[in-house]
Amino acid sequence: MITDSVTTHNLARTLREHALRMVHAVNASHIGTCLSMADIIAVLYSGVLHLNPADPTLPDRDRLILSKGHGAAILYAALAETGFFPVDELNTYCRENSRLMGHISHHVPGVEVSTGSLGHGLSFGTGMALACKRDNSNWRVFVILSDGELDEGSNWEPILFAPHHQLDNLVAIVDYNKIQSFGTVEEVLSLEPLRAKWEAFGWEVREVDGHDHAALTESLSSIPFKTGKPSVLIAHTVKGKGVSYMENSLAWHYRSPNDELLTQALDELGCGE
Repeated sequence: MITDSVTTHNLARTLREHALRMVHAVNASHIGTCLSMADIIAVLYSGVLHLNPADPTLPDRDRLILSKGHGAAILYAALAETGFFPVDELNTYCRENSRLMGHISHHVPGVEVSTGSLGHGLSFGTGMALACKRDNSNWRVFVILSDGELDEGSNWEPILFAPHHQLDNLVAIVDYNKIQSFGTVEEVLSLEPLRAKWEAFGWEVREVDGHDHAALTESLSSIPFKTGKPSVLIAHTVKGKGVSYMENSLAWHYRSPNDELLTQALDELGCGE
């Protein structure tokens, strides 16, 4: 895993650099969503998750499900940087015969479930958490959700189910960047009051700035937030975080930076070419 000499901020910057280069190289999409959750991913893979890259299928490992599977590039980058596969393999992203597909693939070491059709990750995670409880095991399940996919009713069934079964080994993380594929969340289908909705369904809820590493570390290291209840962390984030021309812009859900814009993005991140 990450050594003590590498801070979560340094890891987040490295992940952003990898994702930008990967998306640029193949003219791919979804860089905005990758950048919004880079800090969350960096904190998770810097010690919160109990994992062993040398043994990705270790029975007592924590499980992470990226329900927003279109953000694959940033998770692949984290897995490579933490030793699940060689960093050089990131150069094969979205290329012919590569296992690093544009939506997250379970063929990649460290990936639990292939996702891409939104609205299913939390159901997978809830089933895993229930199986863990019934097996008297102690591992945990983390599910990263987009805000836009909470429009889908398929999420609200496990949101109802998990508290009923007291799945306090289940953690939902909402990347609340407030922009989805066709507009802002408020315009397309408002989620507010989001915290009150989760609380009404029986979850223990915390809200944080999703780019504040200290707040993320404190919250994600305190699971469960309350014994006997599933936990949800609503992380308020900025789409395209870290790159000025991408921040809070719907266009970067789809666009890929050209050579000039890539150079600008890397300069802003302090990476350089």
